[in-house]
Amino acid sequence: MKAVCLHDKDTIETFLRGNVFLNIYSLGDLDDFFWPYTTWYALTDSTGIRAIALIYTGGSLPCLHALAEDDKAVYTEELLRCLIGILPRLFHAHLISGSESILAERYHFRPFGRHDRMALTDKSLLTDIDTSEAGGLSMSDLDEIMSLFEKAYPGNFFEPRMLETKQYYGIRQSGALVSVAGVHVYSARYRVAALGNITTHPDYRGRGYGRIAAARACKSLLSEIDHIGLNVKADNTSAIRCYEKLGFEVIGSFGEFEAELKAS
Repeated sequence: MKAVCLHDKDTIETFLRGNVFLNIYSLGDLDDFFWPYTTWYALTDSTGIRAIALIYTGGSLPCLHALAEDDKAVYTEELLRCLIGILPRLFHAHLISGSESILAERYHFRPFGRHDRMALTDKSLLTDIDTSEAGGLSMSDLDEIMSLFEKAYPGNFFEPRMLETKQYYGIRQSGALVSVAGVHVYSARYRVAALGNITTHPDYRGRGYGRIAAARACKSLLSEIDHIGLNVKADNTSAIRCYEKLGFEVIGSFGEFEAELKAS
């Protein structure tokens, strides 16, 4: 087996389509909107591609995506062994459980806990949710959005340019923005999206605003998208219940980390 750098979108897509929801972030990153910020690696043998890893550099930190089904984890782990010498000095990572140990000799890890990948599998539940309170957001709302995240979600992964997707929605009370839902990844070309940056001001929680805003985002996405997923901390039971009411279910889990190269 050997590790290679991939440059052909069709080759990458064919492999990732083997498990759309597990790979939904990576599939979305094939879109021209994200593609310039991506570097792709694969573990190959005589039969073809066995594993793919992505390094995405469009955020504040590079992010390594290296996920796999349980029965294929050994290939992803071998790919990580091959990449250890070329990974960034500091990066965020989504890794299959336990695979961080492969990089631990060279990197310090700051864990952010186990996360669940959820998939929208029952779209019918969205039908009865009244989303009329949620309106579209744009770059003109950026200051309000940033202010809300500062109060309600300081550890967010919001990138302002994602407002260009026109897939962000918010709820206002007395003119003030109190709840937001949007996307981390969106691609009409590849017909996938990942919800993200969903939050409600602490003073307005418990009123269902997050669910309404997220439902509005889902309804909008489904006019162009076939598959919608999201990530949520595995111990965030209230958020998981909220997403289940929208029609999502857990389809897998992974570890989320920040990795920093050890001093030599």
